[in-house]
Amino acid sequence: MLYPLRFQPVFRQYIWGGRRLGEVLNKPIGEGDDFAESWEVVDHGEDQSVVAYGPLAGKSLHEVATEHAEELFGRHAPQKQFPLLFKLLDCNRNLSVQVHPNDEQGARLDPPDLGKTEAWVILDARPGSTVYAGLKSGIDAATLKRETDAGLVEHCLHSFQPVAGDCIFIPAGTVHALGEGLLVAEIQQASDTTFRLFDWNRVGADGQPRALHVDQSLAVIDYERGPVSPQEPQAVRTADSAQTERLVECDKFVLQRKTFSEAVTIGGDDRFHIVCLLSGEVGVSDDPSGEPLSMGQTVLLPAVAKSTLKPVAGEAVLLDAFLP
Repeated sequence: MLYPLRFQPVFRQYIWGGRRLGEVLNKPIGEGDDFAESWEVVDHGEDQSVVAYGPLAGKSLHEVATEHAEELFGRHAPQKQFPLLFKLLDCNRNLSVQVHPNDEQGARLDPPDLGKTEAWVILDARPGSTVYAGLKSGIDAATLKRETDAGLVEHCLHSFQPVAGDCIFIPAGTVHALGEGLLVAEIQQASDTTFRLFDWNRVGADGQPRALHVDQSLAVIDYERGPVSPQEPQAVRTADSAQTERLVECDKFVLQRKTFSEAVTIGGDDRFHIVCLLSGEVGVSDDPSGEPLSMGQTVLLPAVAKSTLKPVAGEAVLLDAFLP
């Protein structure tokens, strides 16, 4: 029977990254000041989470998903690949203004890929940090094309200054960018297809402007989407004493947040759960690592698991992502 799975993080270094994945979230990053992303759970081609503990240590997530499909996915078995990707981001500088295709558009790419609907939870926001999400009201395709050609994309974007705890839902086709100073948890479809509309007129490590995908971006934008604001959390009744909030519910994933000071049970509903701890420390039943889950650490609970998470001391907060 499958057990709670912890993975070795997969790091991505980009020009907008920094050091907070290590300094704040205690990730084992190396030298350098451009650590941008920690991919906590991923099964996407050569990008693979590798099991860190227990009998399956050394196995990739794709191998687990293939060899133990019923145990991992439950009611959602089988799957061609693990369908979600969970990551942590250190936005030390502005990310590019970008947009992702939907599933139908992604299927027409070469090679084909999933679309990319995603959601962010703000873990920390330095003063003045900005989220760019959606187009301002009244911005149509012709206006955006004109402003893009003039290098004035920012004038078309809806923006706001988020606070820690905000959740922003970004369906495929939504123009967006995370701004400087944000530390973010992200759940998304298992896709790495990004069309870059604008990159703040900066250059890459080679001194050359980074590639843009203007035509592709303009073709997949949902011009009816309009401005995007933080989600309104919805209270969820549970059998335990936890305060449970539903942050996002869509056809690609459900994202909830739990705040608790006594043991809670996650699972038993015949589907997997991706759990990331945002604060505190919790013990996880049947976890072969023998160590409590701490801030910024992630565990994948397979569909056959019904896991008890018990705070070591005081209050804990976690994110819980799963398929509808």
